[in-house]
Amino acid sequence: MSTQIAVRLPDDMVKFVDHLVQTGRGSSRATVITRALERERRHEMAVQDAAIYAGTGDDSDMVDLVRYLSGHPADLDQ
Repeated sequence: MSTQIAVRLPDDMVKFVDHLVQTGRGSSRATVITRALERERRHEMAVQDAAIYAGTGDDSDMVDLVRYLSGHPADLDQ
């Protein structure tokens, strides 16, 4: 289900959104704005997760994993 809403945006934002649509980086204004809001939602969730992790202290398993991986660079050719 979706709900249509009216949003007032500054002219420069509308021009930017329209540019993305005109250049094929979005199929419609709604698509561009939805994608931006989804990105913002993921960012907010990551900020919340980071705050939780910051408050819990070090996780010994993760510390050991980071130490191990720090000494073993990834092979990007595979």
